[in-house]
Amino acid sequence: MSTLNLVILIIAIALIFDFINGFHDSANSIATVVATRVLSPLHAVVWAAFFNFVAAFTFGTAVADTVGKGFVDLSIVTPYVVLAGVIGAIVWDLITWWLGLPTSSSHALIGGYAGASMARATFLYGFGDSIHGLIVGKWPQTLAFIVLSPMIGMLLAYTLMLIVYWVFQKSTPAKMDKYFRKLQLLSAAAFSFAHGSNDAQKTMGIIAAVLFSAKYLPTLRVPVWVIFSAHAAIGLGTLSGGWRIVRTMGGRITRLKPRGGFCAETAAALSIFFPTLLGLPVSTTHAIAGSIAGVGSFNRIKAVRWGIARNIVWAWGLTIPAAAAIAWLSFLMIRVFVPGA
Repeated sequence: MSTLNLVILIIAIALIFDFINGFHDSANSIATVVATRVLSPLHAVVWAAFFNFVAAFTFGTAVADTVGKGFVDLSIVTPYVVLAGVIGAIVWDLITWWLGLPTSSSHALIGGYAGASMARATFLYGFGDSIHGLIVGKWPQTLAFIVLSPMIGMLLAYTLMLIVYWVFQKSTPAKMDKYFRKLQLLSAAAFSFAHGSNDAQKTMGIIAAVLFSAKYLPTLRVPVWVIFSAHAAIGLGTLSGGWRIVRTMGGRITRLKPRGGFCAETAAALSIFFPTLLGLPVSTTHAIAGSIAGVGSFNRIKAVRWGIARNIVWAWGLTIPAAAAIAWLSFLMIRVFVPGA
């Protein structure tokens, strides 16, 4: 296969991943607004998809730059490394979607990219030196936010619930819900906007990496057409919905009212905007799950189904190594058919 055809194939697969990312993470954007019955599922996904796409016009490409060159040694990256990395992320996303687990597409992509890079380093330097496929780069901050993101979301959601109940202390629950059914449209939009601003950039970084590794870009940067393509793909994926995960996020962690949905979405959006400004890829899944748990624990600690939350946390911890392992195996398979990959 010619280099050009290979690059086109990888870009197409990367955009498919972006579509699956939107499909997989649509639950994060719409679960609360559907669970509180503010919007129907159809209207909710259209609302979320629109704001996912609008995010293309803001925040720049700092997260994309981090994904492209902040985790692996670019000197050993080839188009086949990128291909294996994306395959690892897609396979893990599909497995967790089937199981109904809201895991992080972001960390799946990072893990897949890392695993494929380590696999190629193994062929170049030996198994004991496979770690040379990675650089320190943004790993410490990114790994820290696996813990920090849901904790920040939980704390912010709990604080917002305190403020809401203090401001509306003389209002009846029915009157509160009347206000927050409208406000939740804004919070759902903010969260979808935050999701698009961070998640679509990860695919941009991967596409920029394959263009750079194939010598189609002199430096690793994100062309305008890549920005629009990535946001269009994630928006279309969101439109398709991910109903298995909606059920987990919207009702199985805790029961939500419109006021709780507003606080959860607002807290999650805020906890995503900050690292996005720092150029860090974070998990919107982690942020919204932590925020929902924060809302539930405000009402009553036992209102949160901690058993369900524990299973989700286990899936979070497995995502990077699992996607890396799948990508490693994918690269080995590619080497069988393309010995010089």
